[in-house]
Amino acid sequence: MVTEIDIVDPSLVVLIGAAGAGKSTFAAHHFTDDEVLSSDRFRELVSGDEADQSATHAAFGRLHRELARRLAAGRFTVVDATSLERSSRRALLARAVAAGVPATAIVFDLPAETVLARNAARRQRVVDESVVRHHLARLRASLDGPVPPLSRESFAQIVVLRDVAEVDGLRIRRRPT
Repeated sequence: MVTEIDIVDPSLVVLIGAAGAGKSTFAAHHFTDDEVLSSDRFRELVSGDEADQSATHAAFGRLHRELARRLAAGRFTVVDATSLERSSRRALLARAVAAGVPATAIVFDLPAETVLARNAARRQRVVDESVVRHHLARLRASLDGPVPPLSRESFAQIVVLRDVAEVDGLRIRRRPT
């Protein structure tokens, strides 16, 4: 199944999903390296180890400064992080609002067994299963309910991918402002 979405350029794209859901692989397939701000990459810059969770605060400080700079310069930017907490997304959305650009959420709501298997099969940086299960629970909390919490946030569009075929079939078209 092929689905096409239009994304305004410039804008902010926020990838949302558990560790192992395929966000980084998706980003590498659809966007150029210089467009993607990866939390793992910023942890590595800060501490020398992308898995060093003690570097998260400093890494996100740098990521947010770079995001603000890029958006202010009118550059298309993708944030590759779990972004499972509303507070995390709110901070990203505030940067988009300040720059006057729209934000798109691409949500990886894949079956738990798929995410857990992908995480276990990683060549590098396998995340503890209990952490991935916690991520999946946080994602459910953002997506479930009569009015899902994520839908009340100020994203211009929210694309929810529910299986691997949807992820693989998604085509992104850029539309200049």
